[in-house]
Amino acid sequence: MTQTSRLPRQFLVGRRGFLRGAGAAAVLLPLGACWASAPRQRSLSFVHTHTGERLSTVYFEDGEYHPAELGRIDRLLRDFRTGDVHPIAPGVLDILSDLRVLADRDEPYEVISGYRSPQTNAALRRRSDGVAEHSLHVQGRAIDVRLPGFATGKLRELALDMARGGVGFYAKSDFVHLDNGRVRCW
Repeated sequence: MTQTSRLPRQFLVGRRGFLRGAGAAAVLLPLGACWASAPRQRSLSFVHTHTGERLSTVYFEDGEYHPAELGRIDRLLRDFRTGDVHPIAPGVLDILSDLRVLADRDEPYEVISGYRSPQTNAALRRRSDGVAEHSLHVQGRAIDVRLPGFATGKLRELALDMARGGVGFYAKSDFVHLDNGRVRCW
C-alpha cells in the first residue's frame, strides 16, 4: 500500500483550492500535516436561516486572525433567541473554511445554530432529546450548517474524513453539526 492510498479519497481527486493552496507535495504527507499547509487567507460566507443576516469575511490572513472580523462573525452567530453574543472558537471557523474548500463550493453556509446561551440550551433540551446538556454550542465551539447545492450527507462524509471534531448528521432537518471537541460522530 502506498502512502497516498491511505489518505481519504477527497485528497486523491485534486479538489480546487487544495492542490493550489497546499501544493501537490502535500498529498504525500500524513493527513494532519496537510492542514498545517493551509492557505495564507481564510474566508467564510454565511446566511443565518433565522435572522436572514448575511456576512462574507476574510477572518484570517498572513498568519493572523483579524479580531474585527471575528467580532463580526460572533455577532452573526449570536444566540438569535436572546441576542447574547459569545466568541466563536477560531478552530470551528477553520473547520468550516477547510470543509468548504473540500466541498468545492463558494456558496455561503446556511447557519441553523451557532452560539446558544445556557438559557436557550436548557429550553431546547426540555423540548428535544437531541440537545446535549453540556452542548459545545454554549461554549461557542459548535455550529449547525448546511451548504446549498451540496448534499448534506456528503458534507457529513467530508467532515468525518477531516477528523477534526464532532460531526452530527440530522437528515430529517437537513443540517450537519460541527464542533472542535473530541472526534466523534452521530
